[in-house]
Amino acid sequence: MKICVVGSGYVGLVTGCCLAEIGNHVICADLDEKKIDGLKNGALPIYEPGLDEMAKRNASQKRLSFSADTSTSIKGVDIVFVAVGTPSRNDGSAHLGYVDDVAAMVAANISKEVVLVLKSTVPVGTNKRVRNIVKHSAHQVHVVSNPEFLKEGDAVADFMRPDRIVVGVADDDEHARSIMQRLYHPVCLNTEKIVWMNPESAEITKYVANTMLAMRISFMNEVAGLCEKVGADVHSVRHGVGSDERIGSKFLYSGPGYGGSCFPKDVSALVHTGREHDVEIELAVATDRVNQRQKGILVRKLRKHLGDLRGHEIAVWGLSFKPKTDDIRESPSINLIDSVLADGGHVSAHDPIAGENAEQLYKGQINIMDDQYEAAKGAEALVLVTEWRPYQSPDFERLLTIMARPLIIDGRNIWSTYFLKEMGFTYEGIGVIGN
Repeated sequence: MKICVVGSGYVGLVTGCCLAEIGNHVICADLDEKKIDGLKNGALPIYEPGLDEMAKRNASQKRLSFSADTSTSIKGVDIVFVAVGTPSRNDGSAHLGYVDDVAAMVAANISKEVVLVLKSTVPVGTNKRVRNIVKHSAHQVHVVSNPEFLKEGDAVADFMRPDRIVVGVADDDEHARSIMQRLYHPVCLNTEKIVWMNPESAEITKYVANTMLAMRISFMNEVAGLCEKVGADVHSVRHGVGSDERIGSKFLYSGPGYGGSCFPKDVSALVHTGREHDVEIELAVATDRVNQRQKGILVRKLRKHLGDLRGHEIAVWGLSFKPKTDDIRESPSINLIDSVLADGGHVSAHDPIAGENAEQLYKGQINIMDDQYEAAKGAEALVLVTEWRPYQSPDFERLLTIMARPLIIDGRNIWSTYFLKEMGFTYEGIGVIGN
């Protein structure tokens, strides 16, 4: 099939590269000429394991190309994917201007019947909104809702081996259904993965899925706070609860709150959508409220031991919101660093991948080191924020010799069983008896 993916950010690039990998001819289009020039020269604007090699391989085999001329790119294709940004407004609603622009451009420039696939995360009613924009096109436009469920750090595997593919299509649109069935057939060879539903159901499914996962995280963070008060260990509680097959063990880890580009935005969007229809989704509201409070837990623990942070040297390991990505959006590390700086403290940080993005954000306000131990040298506290592999079994004896004070704040509880107190450290986790 011939496909154009409009929007060459995280979702668009992963979608375009993976569709080319299974044999389609794909154009990734974006109005950002600088980004497109970089992609043509093999420079991806994001870090995602396996994506760089996949992009280069399919570009060299002429199945994947990049263009800043979006209106020309969509001519003659069978499918147009919309993968543009839908940033949150102050009230939690999604800004749909870019989606509207793509829909209008498709209506004005297509040269044949096409399927227009909404891959961007959009609120309920967007499919209907887009259908109204394209209804006067010279050629028929079939609008499909196909939200993405890609985990940053595992996105390529998620696309190529999905646990489900949600497709929202009108009941009477057999053409769109046939095209989508054919498109995803190569990743459904062993088991049918497509979950068919109407567009409204597909749109709300994405928000509900992410909110439910975020809700589990916030709940366990509240439980961790209770564990600290009563002498329980959140690890043991998690194992006991997660062993129940009705509950399962995933997303039951306490920590410094969730971040990234999806969970915070989607929780807020679900709350806003509910209020637009006079439904107060109170659990979603509480999920966000708990998360906002939890993001301050690391600096609260620092102040517990150091008091006023003015003049104190703080080391931070991990800047991305999760391992295997360079994405620092809504990362707990940002809240921590901002709080330390606001108190007059000094920060030295390390991250295997996200250092450059943090440098662009802080512009010299913090020291970003190439070596994790250099970041810890002279520190009065080491705070683990992101559980990257190189941090999981560090040289603690070396840390004892280079740190000015042996205080460790473990935001991910990965060192809680390492007997750090016996080694001479002051240790603080989140809800663990190691405290």
